[in-house]
This record gives sequence, structure tokens and C-alpha cells, in this order.
Amino acid sequence: MTIEERERIVSNDYADLLIAYSGDPSVFQNFQDATVHIINYLDAIVHVPVQQITDSTIVQLGYSVMPSLFGLISQASLEASGIIRLRNVPNFDLRGQGVLIGFIDSGIDYTNPIFIKADNTTKIVSIWDQTIFSDNYPDNTFYGTEYTREQINEALQSETPLDIVPSTDEIGHGTMLAGIAAGNEVPESGFYGVAPDAELVVVKLKPAKTYLRNFFRIPENVPCYQENDILFALEYIRSVAIAQNRPMALCVALGTSQGAHDGRGTLSSFISLLADDTGLGVTIAAGNEGNARRHYRGVVDPTIGFDTVELFIGENESGFSMELWGDSPGVFSIDIQTPSGEYVPRIVPRLDENRDISFIFEQTSIIVDYQIVESQSGDQLILVRFRNPSSGIWRFNVYGRGDITAGFNIWLPMQGFISDNTYFIRSDPNITILSLGNARVPITVTAYNTEDDSLYLNASRGFTRIGIIKPELAAPGVNITSPTLEQGFADVTGTSASAAHTTGVAAMLLEWAIVRGNQPAMNTLDMKIFMIRGARRSIDIQYPNRDWGYGILDVFNIFDTLRRGE
Repeated sequence: MTIEERERIVSNDYADLLIAYSGDPSVFQNFQDATVHIINYLDAIVHVPVQQITDSTIVQLGYSVMPSLFGLISQASLEASGIIRLRNVPNFDLRGQGVLIGFIDSGIDYTNPIFIKADNTTKIVSIWDQTIFSDNYPDNTFYGTEYTREQINEALQSETPLDIVPSTDEIGHGTMLAGIAAGNEVPESGFYGVAPDAELVVVKLKPAKTYLRNFFRIPENVPCYQENDILFALEYIRSVAIAQNRPMALCVALGTSQGAHDGRGTLSSFISLLADDTGLGVTIAAGNEGNARRHYRGVVDPTIGFDTVELFIGENESGFSMELWGDSPGVFSIDIQTPSGEYVPRIVPRLDENRDISFIFEQTSIIVDYQIVESQSGDQLILVRFRNPSSGIWRFNVYGRGDITAGFNIWLPMQGFISDNTYFIRSDPNITILSLGNARVPITVTAYNTEDDSLYLNASRGFTRIGIIKPELAAPGVNITSPTLEQGFADVTGTSASAAHTTGVAAMLLEWAIVRGNQPAMNTLDMKIFMIRGARRSIDIQYPNRDWGYGILDVFNIFDTLRRGE
């Protein structure tokens, strides 16, 4: 790839189209002035001039070609999960020895002492910083910079480490995850990493391009990452594990409300495929959308013909997107009524429809895309994109067709991508797990409070849109001590923390299973079964359920059930 072609990968003047490749180069022949960038056998990116992206792109090429945009899932855990109790058992002092832990996030503060060994060398095997353009990129990526263990150790010996390895974590989310999962113990601060002897592989994601933010109306000031960059990060993480010939626990605390919430999208499908690999345990945060009022579940009764959805839009909302996904075999259409009473008649469903709507008494403009058969889910999608929406109550009548009682779901963007003052008046807290958490194979984790064994109030709830049981487990996620960018400690709350905690437990299981040879073929599915069998359950709750999955993570009980032969 030439330098000009490489610059297209990071340039805001070029758009990224996510194409189902499957080894067939003929899928690229209709693109003009395009650079092809193969991710893997299944998927590729086509970089084209940004002027080629219009409001008709989805109708012309399909919803799935536009990379989804992901945000960070943010808002005395070892005893609660049975870790201390297990370490007191001879031969079970599992601390992640010989295991890698991977993070795809905002980077890491590699100078923090909790990531430095007693001999003053780093616990980090490598960092791929996608934001630093150089010639030292990983194979087949053609962008970013890879920093090796040797370079990080050299930096740690320097008085100006960032002159040697300039990779940083400006946000702190990635540092928080890595610290909870694998940070060194600091008893005087009440901090204990779950698997402190594990080593780390880190990907710092580059920010999403401006054109894609604008297309989906994402605010400029929030962290936001593209689906294609996460796909490349997963390939990198896997390649490092293979090169090191070591098992890996992978933590993903990124999410989006885009997509069908059924585990069948490009990234969800690929991460499930990856999670089937021997020696890999994948954990995903469920999200913090349960009480955010950003999900609506409706049913169209054929005797009535429609269901009315009321959406309150707050003041100063600059724009956002909204997705309606219909349950097959239903076919749906909408009409629109503004807060001032202007009315857009029912938009008739066709195979593919794009409508640009403006109003007389409102400054709002709306673009509506119909995809009668969305390519990845097979179900119908209605994508509604608002620009400068008027404040107040908007009403949408959702119509069905035929004599079938048909259900549908509507999602607003996740926290940070939209104001908290925009919400459905009759919202549904269920089916609020962020899209990636609906992937079938990975372990999806919700958060609970260890003080009283109560579910975290804002945790996303299951199941998936098509009824698959998610989340599987609950882990500590309220007031969890974690590292800060000032190299101190602070309490954090949310399912990101619970995912990091569970990833540390996954590293412990991989040490027992693969490093110590007790179950050399362990993968994510095996790990999930072990965790579910050992989960702590209340006699007053029926499991599995939408809130808790199969119960509370308890690593001691995992091995105790093995001992008892249960």
C-alpha cells in the first residue's frame, strides 16, 4: 500500500465503507476512486472520497456498509467474587501467571506503577496506538504505531518516557479497565487487581471520522470509535496471542445502540467467531442503559392497525438518529407529528425508501431510510435521522401490514451520544443491552453492588431482541476502586468495571485450564459454562432472568462445584 493510500485510512477526506468480502474481489469493482483494505477473509474496508457519501448511501448500498459508532461504557470486589478465598487454598493461588489480557479502548497510562513489575520492567507486551501515524504499524493494518515491550521498558528508564513511547490515555477508561483486571496490588489504597501476574496487550482506538459522526449526528465532544477500527484491533489482539503462544482474556467495554440487537451484525458475528478459539476468553460489558428511557417496545394489534410512540426531545438537542427494528415477518411504516402539530402522512413501505423531510413551522429536518430486508438481520429497519429537532413531544404512529400481530423495538443512541433529556415517554427497560453485548458466544456481564447484593440501578437488561439469554452473569460494578490518570485511585461504577473484573477472573481460569494443563482446549464457551455452574444464586429469584442472567460470579464456587462433581 502506498503512502497516499495509507493516508486515506486516517484522513477525514475519505470515507470508510464496510464490505462483506468473503474472499471475492469482484465486490469492489463498482466503487470509484477507491482504496481496498482487507481486514480478514470475511470483511474489508473500501476508502472512497467523502463526497461520495450522501443521504442516499444507505438506500444505495445498505445499512451495514456504514460502520457503527461505538462509545465507552462508563459511569471491595475480590472477596465478593470468591477470589481471596480461592487463593487461600493450596495450589489455587491463581493470579493470571502466563496469561495475556487484551484491551481495546482509550489506551493505557503505561507509566503507572500498577503496570510495572518489581524489577521496574513493564507488564505490557505491546501497545498498538491507532492514533499515531508511522511506518511501525502491525502487519496488514497500514496505520497506527506498534510499541514493543522493549521500547516501553526503554521509556520507563528515561526521565522523559513520552519522548520514546508517546502513547497516552487522555480519557482514562482503558487505564481503569486494565487496572481492575490486572493492576499490581496497592493495599494501602485498598486496590487489588484481579489477576496481577497477567501481562497486557493494549489497542488505543483512533477517533471516528467527522463524516461518520455527522451522518449519525454524534456530538463532537464525546469519545467515539468506528466498527472497522475495532475489527482491526481484534485481529491484532489475536495475532499477538498466537505469536506469544499464550492464552488470552479479552475485555471489551465499548458499546452502541445501533444495530439489530440480535448478535448478527458484522462485529458481533466476528467476535463470536473469535471467542470460539481455544485459549481465548471474551468478556463484554452489558451497558448502562436500563433506566435511561432510550428503548421502546411496541406491538401493532391488527384490529387497531397502529401503535403510537411518544418521544420527548429536550432543549438544545442538535441532532441524533433513531432506529426501529421490526420483528419478522412484519412490515412496518410510520407517520410523524411534530410538537407544533405539523403532520407527515404515513410513509408507504417500499423495498428501499429514502425520504428527506422539512417542515414549515419547525427548524427540524428529518431523513428517513426504509430497509424492508436489512442484509444482516433479515428484518426491517427504519432509520430516522434528526437535525435541529424542536423540543417537545413528537408522535410516531407505527403501522403494521396484514393480519399478523407484529412487534417492534426502537432504540435511541447510547449515553453520551444524545442528551439525557431526550427519551421515550413510555419506555421499556428490557432489551437494553448494547449491541455488542448481544453477541452469542462472548460472556456478557452486568453489574451489582457487593454491599447489599443489589443490581446496579442503571445496568442494561436482557434478553436480546430475538430472545437469547443475555447477560449471563453479574459481577462487582458499584464503587469499585480503580486507577486514575493522576496515578491515584477513585471509585467507579458501571458495567465497564464489572467486565474488567470478570476478565481478570477469566485470566485466572485460563491459568488453571491451559497454563497448568487442567483443560488445555478451554475457550469462551467452556469458560461460560464453568462460570454459570459456579454462579451464586438467590433462592428467591428464578434463573436465568433479564436482570441477573444465571447469577453472581463466584470463582471459588466454580472450583468447589468441580470438586463436588456437580
